[in-house]
Amino acid sequence: MKRLLLAAAATIALAGFSTADTAPAAPKGSLLAKVKAGEPMRMIYELDARAMILIIPATGRASFDVEMKPSTYTIKSKVRTTGLADVFVNYNMELAASGHVRAGELKTSGYVSQNRDGKKNRRVELAMKNDGFTMTATPKFGNLGDPAATQEQAILANDPLTAIITFALEPRPKGADPCGGPIRVFDGRQLTYLHLKNVGTANVKSPAWSGKAIECHVTMDKVAGYKAGEANNDTLTGISGPLRMYLAPLENGSHVPVRIVADTDKVGKVTLQARTLRFEPLQTASAQTGAGGGR
Repeated sequence: MKRLLLAAAATIALAGFSTADTAPAAPKGSLLAKVKAGEPMRMIYELDARAMILIIPATGRASFDVEMKPSTYTIKSKVRTTGLADVFVNYNMELAASGHVRAGELKTSGYVSQNRDGKKNRRVELAMKNDGFTMTATPKFGNLGDPAATQEQAILANDPLTAIITFALEPRPKGADPCGGPIRVFDGRQLTYLHLKNVGTANVKSPAWSGKAIECHVTMDKVAGYKAGEANNDTLTGISGPLRMYLAPLENGSHVPVRIVADTDKVGKVTLQARTLRFEPLQTASAQTGAGGGR
């Protein structure tokens, strides 16, 4: 979880998810509502990380390619990190998620994580349904935590990829806290709740977006799947104080993290910022067939 919360963005690991089609209705103009109504959409999102180990710079990058159709979605992600001791440890990860599109949220049905760190190179495959989940890990986990996540707990959450993307895209009802949350994340073993506190606005300048962003402070609740004694610790591992996340309020109703800042115990300040952020119509096979049908 630690590597994904930082390397794959935003704490990633990232508002209360429902397990039935009873989520609050989205505003008609929101991106997810338009997708559900028949406007397929693609989101391209990249985050860069920067830190200093003594005088040596360390870097990382996480990329997300999200395809959303009226009923289903897919997310493909790659995470590369170099030299961030303890926080980023030369991770080379490929991740994928898929599931169902609702007017107000995305909901996980499948998730695959393949880490090639030169050690365990573990692959995790997670399948989720309304009444429970199955998970296989190769090599197997030594244990599933103390306590382990229950079926009932896990199905209220989303996988890490879906969690951050649905957090960014889900509509905020009029008058609601723009920071949203809590964010419930389940990666097949660890179940984590992320709580966000709105502390105002701040000017942010990044390669992908610049403007007045919403500043949210993030703390975590280690619910299940952690080592005995590791739970009930409301800080992100290796981080001093709250993680600071800055959300860009976009015209399409999304609130996308464009900067994340953490003060770490070992390497000082780590900053992630959006390198690429764009939305574009998704050209589907049916659309292409329809476009050529009049010839």
